[in-house]
Order: sequence, then C-alpha cells, then structure tokens
Amino acid sequence: METAAQCFYSWLSIREVAKQNKSVFEFLNQNALFWNTVLGSLQTSAFIALGRVFDQSPNHNLDRMFVIAKRHPTIFSKAELEKRKKNLSSNASEWIDEFLQDVYEPTARDFRRLRGHITKYRKIYATNYRDLRHKWFTHKEVAGGADLEALIGRTSVKEMQQLVVFLIKLHEALWQLLFNGRKPVLRPLRYSASRIIRVPSISIGSTSVHERIITEVGKVLLGACAAQ
Repeated sequence: METAAQCFYSWLSIREVAKQNKSVFEFLNQNALFWNTVLGSLQTSAFIALGRVFDQSPNHNLDRMFVIAKRHPTIFSKAELEKRKKNLSSNASEWIDEFLQDVYEPTARDFRRLRGHITKYRKIYATNYRDLRHKWFTHKEVAGGADLEALIGRTSVKEMQQLVVFLIKLHEALWQLLFNGRKPVLRPLRYSASRIIRVPSISIGSTSVHERIITEVGKVLLGACAAQ
C-alpha cells in the first residue's frame, strides 16, 4: 500500500511542484531526459504496486489479508494486544490496565464494513485502471496510439488520488486496531497533491505517507534549484 502511495505521489508532486514553480520547471528541463525517466519509472511502479494490492491472483493482496483476519480473530483481542504492549514497553505494568479499558475488539460487522469499502474501490480499479496496468505497464499488449489513449481515457488523476488515499486510510485503520485497539474506521485524509503543496500540514510528524513524500519532493526540488 505504501509503495503505491510513495511512487504515485512522488510522480504527481514532481509535476505539481514544477507547475507551481517556474524555477523548478526550468531546472527539470535542464536535464529533461533524466527527469522523464524518473517520472516514467515512478508511474510504472505505482501501477504495478496498485495491481498487487487489488488483483486477486497474487498471494499478498487485500483479500488474502482479510482471510487471515477472519481465520485468526484473536490477533485483535485485548489479550494479544496486552502481550504486544508488554513486549514493547519495559514499564507497561504501570499503565497497561488503564490502557486496556478503552481497547476495542472488532466484530464480524466491522470487517464486513471494511470489505464493502474494498469492494467499491476494487471495482473502480478493475473498471478504469487494471487494463492499463496489464496491457501497458506490465505486458505491453498495446502498441500505443489510439488503443493506449482509450485506456488512459478511463482514468483521472483525481480518482487515482482517491484510490491511493483509500489504501492509506485502510492501512492506518488496521494498524491502529492492531497496535492501539482503536475501532477500525476510515478517517478523513486530504488527497489533492496540489492543495497539500499549497497548504502543507503544520505537523509533519503526524502526516500520512503521501503528505510526507510530497513534502520531501518539494524540499529536494527547491533545494536543488537554490543550490545552482
């Protein structure tokens, strides 16, 4: 999930920073072949990673993850969380009892709700992005031209941002459930790279992976321009 986010938002933020900053645009044009190679590689990697998450044939995908969760519900129990916290903290005995009072243990309904979100976004992926991934980025079944334009025509940058950020939200929900015992809900996250560039988060340490990579891309490009 994070690989798809890092590659896609790196690709997108390089383009957005150049669009918003003339100096960066000119800097990239000085070595256009290199930067076009970087952009192409990031785009390809993002589509490959996205397919590994949503396609149902690989061993490591969302369905496989949910099968494991369903077969081993004790992973998310208070008892198992207590063990994890005690293994990670030398003074857990001082606070663990109070901490466990607010721990949430998920139900089958929670996982059905999350699976519903996955089904919704997998349909978007399957309808608009899977053929482009398989026929262009991985197997080159199309030679370009009108066939490629037709595949690209199904996609949109806004929709793909929402698709990738959904994966970030899902990852965060499951991580918080596993390590902090919080109810698995998909909390709101910004997805627009252009807006994040214009209005960065105040606390970088608390931001999600896509906001962190956008911030780092901006620092690298602006720093490189200043160093010329």
